[in-house]
Amino acid sequence: MTEPLRIGNASGFYGDRASAWQEMLDGGDLDVLTGDYLAELTMLILGRDRLKDPSTGYAKSFLRQLEAVLGTAKSRNVRLVANAGGLNPAGLAAAIRALAERLGLDVAVAHVEGDDVTARIEGLTANAYLGAFGIAECLKAGADVVVTGRVTDASLVVGPGIAHFGWTRADLDQLAGATAAGHVLECGTQATGGNYAFFTELPDSARRPGFPLAELHSDGSAVITKHPGTGGAVTVETVTAQLLYEIGTPTYLGPDVVTDFTTIRLTADGPDRVRIEGVRGTPPPPDLKIGVNTLGGFRNAMTFVLCGLQIPEKAALVQAQLTDALGADGLEFTLARTDHPDATTEAAASALLTVSIKDTDAKRAGRPFSQAAVELALASYPGLALTAPPGDATPLGVFTAAYLPQGDVDQVAVLPDGTRKRIPAPTTTATHNMVISPKNPDREASGFFATPPATRRAPLGELFGARSGDKGGDANIGVWARNDRDYEWLRVHLTAERLQELLPETGELAVERHELENLRAVNFVVRGILGDGVAASTRFDPQGKALGEWLRSRIVDLPL
Repeated sequence: MTEPLRIGNASGFYGDRASAWQEMLDGGDLDVLTGDYLAELTMLILGRDRLKDPSTGYAKSFLRQLEAVLGTAKSRNVRLVANAGGLNPAGLAAAIRALAERLGLDVAVAHVEGDDVTARIEGLTANAYLGAFGIAECLKAGADVVVTGRVTDASLVVGPGIAHFGWTRADLDQLAGATAAGHVLECGTQATGGNYAFFTELPDSARRPGFPLAELHSDGSAVITKHPGTGGAVTVETVTAQLLYEIGTPTYLGPDVVTDFTTIRLTADGPDRVRIEGVRGTPPPPDLKIGVNTLGGFRNAMTFVLCGLQIPEKAALVQAQLTDALGADGLEFTLARTDHPDATTEAAASALLTVSIKDTDAKRAGRPFSQAAVELALASYPGLALTAPPGDATPLGVFTAAYLPQGDVDQVAVLPDGTRKRIPAPTTTATHNMVISPKNPDREASGFFATPPATRRAPLGELFGARSGDKGGDANIGVWARNDRDYEWLRVHLTAERLQELLPETGELAVERHELENLRAVNFVVRGILGDGVAASTRFDPQGKALGEWLRSRIVDLPL
């Protein structure tokens, strides 16, 4: 029987814990160590880097991390796979070779390219979400380090699985199982207790959670775990939370396989061990998603502190004064009522008014805007204070999605010896209809709640966990129950309409609802709540990370 492939993660985003690569290499046995550095916002950041210096465009922090661990990985025969190549995977591969030479190491470096499609789709960046077969070819050719540009996050795990087990494009269930495992690993410590709704139940070690790893099997099943002695916890619920993160329909589209999230089964497999099995896959869609970032102008913001009485009137005065000075175009005013009556501290007596501006004119959005705010210091409401000095405008990025036929994008594995191997597109694809769960599911036939249960008024989060995140201009909110009975209540009562009542900011937006019975979860996709994407959003929570916690805080009639 083939031994499982032990794949770890050491980065969930560009800026994650710098020491994680060393911690994972020193903490226990691994075959492969991966790092995820790319997000929609990251691609914009790298695009701006490349404008200043065409030789950059990759995650420079990865190169710094490698300097300390490249020798360790080589001596322990742990292969490294990361999408840190960003917009310039060839440049990062060359920099790694130079680093290895300087360190006196014989390291085989390969990279995957072809995702850059700016020649066909105009934008600061335009990159296809490639699959895993290019990574697999690099590993099969003996690469010690593989760096990529834009691939799907899960491909960092699926690629090593293909190389190790010999999966083909026909092995859809295996590819789907590895995709589910990759989705759990991709955000690092979110699988081991980070950003976890019931964090107060975790051990004290969760103050510094360890990074996760997957024991991937030849049939596509996996066990999610972590190195012994590291912080945090791996439980069915921490894994559930991560599976719900930044997803849309349960039909999870990928370039190599469509993973049916309704088929995922999770079971405890011992302390800090959760088994993922039963995952089913179907052929991928005929088109690849393209993430496009364009420069959409400039933005700036100033925040006023409003203390004491007449908070709404003070906010209205600022709004009128700044509108008179600047005009209304592009201005947005957000009042956060953080104040408390009869407060015993000044901070507790204060609210915050954030004024944002978006404009195609860098000058109007820059010093004229922030200076107009400063000039109100002696001419506005009593007690005026600002949280920061005036600043210049910063470029505004707009994210959109486009699509190209899979065969029109040339994925190329550049092997350690320089050989360029084109990765053929899948020959079998399928168009997938996005089925949306009913907003008012009828569950009376199941026998649950034929008679309305006795209830109590309490926050939704007393019984239910949630995790939310950004998907371009949309956001998802996944909500899960901790037992079967509460799940029946959840899917009967938490309809799309009820969500909009509880979160009024979603009231005018389209909300999709999807059920994932095996996870005892309901997932909502809120269309357009983040506007033109993270980099353009002026929301208090521009990435939608706290929408789930807002929902959990709302008072509802919970069953006794």
